[in-house]
Amino acid sequence: MKLTKYLIAAIAVLTTVCSVRADEGMWLLQLMKQQNSIDMMKKQGLKLEVDDIYNPNGVSLKDAVGIFGGGCTGEIISPEGLILTNHHCGYGAIQQHSSVEHDYLTDGFWAKSRSEELPTPGLKFRFVHRIVDITDLVNAKIKAGEVTEVDALTAPFLNKLAKEELEKSDLKGKPGIEVKALPFYAGNKFYLFYYKVYSDVRMVAAPPSSVGKFGGETDNWMWPRHTGDFSMFRIYADKNGEPAEYSQDNVPLQTPKYLSISIKGLQENDYAMIMGFPGSTSRYLTRSEVKERMEADNQAMIDMRGVRLDVLRKYMNASDKTRIQYANKFAGSSNYWKNSIGMNKAIIDNDVLGTKAEQEKKFAEFAKGKPEYEGVVDKIDGIIAKRKPVSRQLEYLYEALSGAIEFGSPYMVMDNIKTALEEKNDSLLTASKAQLEEVFNSIHNKDYDHEVDRAVAKAILPALAQKLKPEELPTFYLTIRDKYKGDYNVFVDDLYDNSILANRANFDKFMKKPTVKAIEKDPATAYSRSKLEKLNAVIMENRTLSNDLDLLHKAYIRGLGEMKLPVPSYPDANFTLRLTYGNVKSYSPRDAVHYNYYTTTDGILEKENPEDREFVVPAKLKELILNKDFGRYAMPDGTMPVCFLTTNDITGGNSGSGVINAEGHLIGTAFDGNSEAMSGDIDFEENLQRCINLDTRYFLWIVDKYAGAKNLINEMTIIK
Repeated sequence: MKLTKYLIAAIAVLTTVCSVRADEGMWLLQLMKQQNSIDMMKKQGLKLEVDDIYNPNGVSLKDAVGIFGGGCTGEIISPEGLILTNHHCGYGAIQQHSSVEHDYLTDGFWAKSRSEELPTPGLKFRFVHRIVDITDLVNAKIKAGEVTEVDALTAPFLNKLAKEELEKSDLKGKPGIEVKALPFYAGNKFYLFYYKVYSDVRMVAAPPSSVGKFGGETDNWMWPRHTGDFSMFRIYADKNGEPAEYSQDNVPLQTPKYLSISIKGLQENDYAMIMGFPGSTSRYLTRSEVKERMEADNQAMIDMRGVRLDVLRKYMNASDKTRIQYANKFAGSSNYWKNSIGMNKAIIDNDVLGTKAEQEKKFAEFAKGKPEYEGVVDKIDGIIAKRKPVSRQLEYLYEALSGAIEFGSPYMVMDNIKTALEEKNDSLLTASKAQLEEVFNSIHNKDYDHEVDRAVAKAILPALAQKLKPEELPTFYLTIRDKYKGDYNVFVDDLYDNSILANRANFDKFMKKPTVKAIEKDPATAYSRSKLEKLNAVIMENRTLSNDLDLLHKAYIRGLGEMKLPVPSYPDANFTLRLTYGNVKSYSPRDAVHYNYYTTTDGILEKENPEDREFVVPAKLKELILNKDFGRYAMPDGTMPVCFLTTNDITGGNSGSGVINAEGHLIGTAFDGNSEAMSGDIDFEENLQRCINLDTRYFLWIVDKYAGAKNLINEMTIIK
């Protein structure tokens, strides 16, 4: 009888709002067999088997995908370690190699031989080498009292556990092995990820920004899209194929798996899957937490980043040097500024709050008579009600004082110098002065302009004061009021002109003869101390108010999973390897508007505006388009595709992910989502959510016809 009731209930929940909707889900590869996801994928058109996608004991598609840099995905597209990722993912590296004399951001870069490929210090590529379920191990430690249930979710415990497991592993001492332990489903599962990390990654190709960033800020998160968002890099290894630091003796990595590239073309409803590393989603937030996200996190980002971006835009437009210096900073800040604006709008437009309320109503019914779940949402809401004003304060402080202003002083190092002088401790003085030298050089680096930062500070400090109550601000605002008579400009000029770290002359004078008096009078030291003391106090208050929230989420997500059975659940994204599957598909965002599933080069010429940097079309590209010199990459009707849409469920971190067809061939590279579904990190919108992808035919055409990089074309396996 009990079993019958369970089956009836299970079938019933399949039709509820809480069920997984078509194409929704960032699925764990290691659970594909357990969750029978391969059956659903085959229903949508997949022609591969589970082991073709993920095989823990052999080579599979998983081995052609990795983490590019610190926050993107890349895929291997040749047997010699050639990486394809987004232009915006490689942007930092392109900017790193750029100067006024060699402006690769504007002009592009194409290595026509291996000797021309550029070493890129700091850039790494990580393959997932092994995935281990450590849930039982963590739970055993909790049961034995070695760790509390809350602390088991924290980085210190998980990092220590990962290190211990590596010490016991056969991978101990192997080159390039890194290990990371992470919670999933809010701590209901735990996995250990072994990564093989290659640190000699060289820049191979990048189109000019007029191709790779065509449309710029205006088109970001928008469809129709005509952006050639790609760049190419290569992994180098030692002669044995093992990870190694840069050396002239290193050779291209011979990769066990790479993606063949299809130019057969696409049709609506064709199967498409994406394997990559989505960064962060919050699909299991309650209604109150969504409101907190809107009013605290997002609004702070909108307000404070908007002020900074206005300043940067002015200075970047006036100087090529400044444009190159701040290109990567601007792009990173602007992307999530626009995302926050769009998310808040989409939450309202798509009635996400209503969807959450309905989900919570159904959960309350499910939780009746179940002590571990009953009242969980009410308890979460109670915590959020107390925390929201503090979260808002924290986000505004962080965005303005840590995110916008780069200049400051390491007051703890200054305190050590002061102590050393007072106690005549020469060894402490020498060590602290060396630290201070490092800080000075890290501030005044090649991508920093003191005058630009000064202008940002003059704009952001009064803007922050308008958004927070006087008592919510750091004490240096009282100094501005009393000592500087409320004049922000005078305060900032004193900070940026007279501080010890303001310029080389001031710094050298202090280092030659450091004094306690100079430290006590230093405006940047006082400013930084005040700023960080306030930030740390608010962080601690926020943390205290969040007590028990982690365990409540753990119970809530476990309960939601049980409520949805037999429909499987997926965990929130946390920058680990995931698979999402869907189809090529158009959409209709509003009445009388229908968007086709692909764009063509015709749209590039339609958008062209030589007076607007975002919509400049290079002369050679325009000539190729006008002459319809598309070669084998054209569609059957003779037009040239640029981008296409799929229903894949992605987020930040998926940028650069390969879009793979039913046969396992590369058909595109994911790079964006659509504005109408920018609430998608919180709630998947079935009818509207689309993934914007670069068509491989446009990518290959640019490499072949525009750049003339036949060496790269010949290296790839292209399927007609």
